[in-house]
Amino acid sequence: MRPIEQTALYPIINPKSLAVFGASNKYASMGTNLLTSIMSLGFEGNIYPVHLTEKSVKGLPAYASVEDLPEIPELALMVLPTRIVPEALEACGRKGIRRAIVVSGGFKEVGGDGAALEEQICGIANRHGIRFLGPNCIGVANPHHKFNATFLPCPRESGFIGVASQSGSFITQMFDYLIQFGQAFSAGISVGNEANIDLVDCLEYLGACPRTKVIGLYVETIRRGREFIDMARSIVPHKPIVAYYVGGSEAGRKASLSHTGALSGPDRLYDGVFAQSGVIRAFSIEELFDFCWCLGAVPKPAGNRVLIQTHSGGPGAVAADACSRAGLVLPPISAETLDKLSPYMPHTASAANPVDITYTKKSMDYFTQIPKILLDDENSDAMLMYFLMSEKSVIRAMEGFGIIGEEAVQESRKFIDEQSQSVVDMIKSHPKPCIGFSFYNRENQFVANLQDKGIVVLPSPTRAARALAAMVRYVKLREKIMSGL
Repeated sequence: MRPIEQTALYPIINPKSLAVFGASNKYASMGTNLLTSIMSLGFEGNIYPVHLTEKSVKGLPAYASVEDLPEIPELALMVLPTRIVPEALEACGRKGIRRAIVVSGGFKEVGGDGAALEEQICGIANRHGIRFLGPNCIGVANPHHKFNATFLPCPRESGFIGVASQSGSFITQMFDYLIQFGQAFSAGISVGNEANIDLVDCLEYLGACPRTKVIGLYVETIRRGREFIDMARSIVPHKPIVAYYVGGSEAGRKASLSHTGALSGPDRLYDGVFAQSGVIRAFSIEELFDFCWCLGAVPKPAGNRVLIQTHSGGPGAVAADACSRAGLVLPPISAETLDKLSPYMPHTASAANPVDITYTKKSMDYFTQIPKILLDDENSDAMLMYFLMSEKSVIRAMEGFGIIGEEAVQESRKFIDEQSQSVVDMIKSHPKPCIGFSFYNRENQFVANLQDKGIVVLPSPTRAARALAAMVRYVKLREKIMSGL
């Protein structure tokens, strides 16, 4: 693969300077919202608003035309009426600007004159050597570069999930979705109509991006099938790719056509494309990010044999059922492992798989000694672990020891911090994958601590099982591609 600096998208996602078309001092306008997003995240390059009449925009000097700019910006951002986009792009070409994001809609996706206008801007771009994203897109976000060229505020937190999407909403509306699990983007790219830059170009950039550990795709159509397969196969041995395809049904096909002017294909066709490419298919937006999170944060399993640890029968049974339905195998616990477990197991516990502890005399045995023994079991490849630590229960225990009021709250927080760190140390010291699941979210201190320290805790046993199964599929597909099959 080419170095990342040589990819078409590098100056678009990591620009040094910007020309912004469509921003004004009308704060409700789309162009002004875009400029606000750029400034709010702290972009450190030069920003040049281009406006026919305004002398300044949001405190920045404005210029009547792109020809008046004091330098050649690396990137042009356009939020303009559709009819004047060709004129603005032509001016950028004459100025020497070679990258653009065309946010404006009303092109091929509406047909008729819109399709003709899209052909016109493609011709202008080809004549000047311009590579552009869109039209009809929502822009890009790169927290690592403090660059958010979308309409919605982007968290300052940066992560390892790189996403390319044929829907802009699945970039901007996922900002807060990822944060609820302590995760964030390495880069988010909305491709729109893909008139000039498409998913293949996005794969090339994200595949070369050192901050991206796993690539997520929202797909309504793949326009360059052969190139997509070749590019994906070159990336998958080094970096997982997960795709959520929505154009396989009749309703999905019609929606895709009206959304970006894309012609979609049947599910079976895309199943074949993804399998040949080594791409893991997700069947919901939740799965897309669950799979990406696990593939980027958890060691890869050597096989599909799973042990489940719980201290509640129901969650363990649901996890076992979900594992079986996802093609995972629950092996029996080895005799050697049972011997090691016996000092920690009460008479009410079940030593089958799932291992249901029920309760322990020492609370930390559940979180450290027992899972370590299970992870060491030679007949297993991975573990799913149920996490339940109620802050209110810890405070109640403190009160039982005579610690009350604010002191009880502070001591409980200290206890939870110490116990969660012990769990993190245990899981990270083992080469096998361990995925947690809990019905608590990040409002629970224990869950938030684990997630913040790099441990995956998913919101249900079913999601945890399906994510582990996706990791098993990735390992198999990766081996297949590397063997040349």
